[in-house]
Amino acid sequence: MPRYLVLLPAPEQEWENLPPEAHAAGMRAHERFGAVLRAGGHTQILASPLTPSSEALSLRPDGSGGAVVTDGPFSETVEQIAGFYLIETDDPDGLVECCRHLAASGDLIELRKLAGPGDDRAGQP
Repeated sequence: MPRYLVLLPAPEQEWENLPPEAHAAGMRAHERFGAVLRAGGHTQILASPLTPSSEALSLRPDGSGGAVVTDGPFSETVEQIAGFYLIETDDPDGLVECCRHLAASGDLIELRKLAGPGDDRAGQP
Protein backbone atom coordinates (compact mmCIF):
# COMPACT_ATOMS: atom_id res chain seq x y z
CA MET A 1 0.00 0.00 0.00
CA PRO A 2 1.41 3.44 -0.87
CA ARG A 3 2.73 5.63 1.93
CA TYR A 4 2.60 9.40 2.13
CA LEU A 5 4.49 11.87 4.26
CA VAL A 6 2.45 14.79 5.53
CA LEU A 7 5.05 17.44 6.35
CA LEU A 8 4.16 20.37 8.57
CA PRO A 9 6.35 23.38 7.76
CA ALA A 10 6.03 26.26 10.19
CA PRO A 11 7.78 29.51 11.05
CA GLU A 12 9.41 28.27 14.25
CA GLN A 13 9.92 31.61 15.99
CA GLU A 14 6.31 32.63 15.35
CA TRP A 15 5.07 29.25 16.60
CA GLU A 16 7.16 29.47 19.79
CA ASN A 17 5.66 32.87 20.61
CA LEU A 18 2.02 31.76 20.35
CA PRO A 19 -0.04 31.92 23.55
CA PRO A 20 -0.91 28.64 25.30
CA GLU A 21 -4.53 28.76 24.08
CA ALA A 22 -3.28 28.83 20.45
CA HIS A 23 -1.15 25.74 21.12
CA ALA A 24 -4.16 24.02 22.70
CA ALA A 25 -6.30 24.87 19.66
CA GLY A 26 -3.57 23.43 17.42
CA MET A 27 -3.55 20.18 19.41
CA ARG A 28 -7.33 19.92 19.04
CA ALA A 29 -6.99 20.45 15.27
CA HIS A 30 -4.47 17.59 15.10
CA GLU A 31 -6.74 15.34 17.16
CA ARG A 32 -9.56 16.07 14.69
CA PHE A 33 -7.16 15.35 11.80
CA GLY A 34 -6.43 11.91 13.29
CA ALA A 35 -10.14 11.22 13.57
CA VAL A 36 -10.76 12.35 9.97
CA LEU A 37 -7.92 10.10 8.78
CA ARG A 38 -9.36 7.08 10.60
CA ALA A 39 -12.88 7.80 9.35
CA GLY A 40 -11.52 7.96 5.80
CA GLY A 41 -9.86 4.55 6.12
CA HIS A 42 -6.30 5.91 6.12
CA THR A 43 -3.72 4.28 8.41
CA GLN A 44 -1.53 6.58 10.48
CA ILE A 45 1.78 4.74 10.82
CA LEU A 46 3.65 7.41 12.77
CA ALA A 47 3.24 11.07 13.70
CA SER A 48 5.40 13.38 15.74
CA PRO A 49 6.40 16.96 16.31
CA LEU A 50 10.11 17.62 15.79
CA THR A 51 12.55 19.40 18.08
CA PRO A 52 13.51 22.92 16.95
CA SER A 53 15.81 23.20 13.94
CA SER A 54 18.31 25.02 16.18
CA GLU A 55 18.88 21.63 17.85
CA ALA A 56 19.51 19.85 14.53
CA LEU A 57 22.85 18.55 13.33
CA SER A 58 23.88 19.21 9.74
CA LEU A 59 26.18 16.83 7.91
CA ARG A 60 27.79 17.97 4.68
CA PRO A 61 30.43 16.41 2.46
CA ASP A 62 33.86 17.92 3.12
CA GLY A 63 35.10 17.40 -0.44
CA SER A 64 37.70 14.86 0.66
CA GLY A 65 35.51 11.81 1.10
CA GLY A 66 34.46 12.68 4.65
CA ALA A 67 31.75 14.75 6.27
CA VAL A 68 31.60 17.90 8.35
CA VAL A 69 29.14 17.88 11.26
CA THR A 70 27.86 21.23 12.49
CA ASP A 71 25.16 22.40 14.87
CA GLY A 72 22.00 23.98 13.54
CA PRO A 73 19.63 23.54 10.66
CA PHE A 74 20.68 22.46 7.19
CA SER A 75 18.65 25.15 5.46
CA GLU A 76 18.56 28.77 6.51
CA THR A 77 14.87 29.55 6.09
CA VAL A 78 12.17 31.05 8.24
CA GLU A 79 10.01 27.93 7.87
CA GLN A 80 11.29 24.58 9.05
CA ILE A 81 9.58 21.19 9.22
CA ALA A 82 7.95 21.24 12.65
CA GLY A 83 6.29 17.81 12.51
CA PHE A 84 5.06 15.04 10.28
CA TYR A 85 2.61 12.19 9.76
CA LEU A 86 3.41 8.96 7.92
CA ILE A 87 0.17 7.71 6.35
CA GLU A 88 -0.58 4.50 4.47
CA THR A 89 -3.51 4.64 2.05
CA ASP A 90 -4.84 3.42 -1.29
CA ASP A 91 -6.92 6.59 -1.56
CA PRO A 92 -4.62 9.58 -2.24
CA ASP A 93 -7.55 11.83 -3.18
CA GLY A 94 -9.23 11.03 0.13
CA LEU A 95 -5.98 11.80 1.95
CA VAL A 96 -5.82 15.19 0.22
CA GLU A 97 -9.35 15.89 1.48
CA CYS A 98 -8.30 14.99 5.03
CA CYS A 99 -5.30 17.31 4.72
CA ARG A 100 -7.61 20.11 3.55
CA HIS A 101 -9.34 19.94 6.95
CA LEU A 102 -6.05 20.40 8.79
CA ALA A 103 -4.88 23.16 6.45
CA ALA A 104 -8.18 24.97 6.96
CA SER A 105 -7.39 25.09 10.70
CA GLY A 106 -4.24 27.09 9.98
CA ASP A 107 -1.51 24.49 9.37
CA LEU A 108 0.71 24.56 6.32
CA ILE A 109 1.04 21.13 4.71
CA GLU A 110 3.36 19.56 2.19
CA LEU A 111 2.11 16.14 1.05
CA ARG A 112 4.62 13.78 -0.55
CA LYS A 113 4.36 10.20 -1.70
CA LEU A 114 7.19 7.93 -0.63
CA ALA A 115 9.00 6.33 -3.56
CA GLY A 116 8.54 2.58 -3.51
CA PRO A 117 9.17 -0.62 -5.45
CA GLY A 118 8.73 -0.10 -9.18
CA ASP A 119 9.31 3.63 -8.82
CA ASP A 120 12.37 4.90 -10.71
CA ARG A 121 13.21 7.12 -7.72
CA ALA A 122 13.09 4.34 -5.11
CA GLY A 123 16.87 4.28 -4.61
CA GLN A 124 17.27 8.04 -4.37
CA PRO A 125 16.95 10.10 -1.21
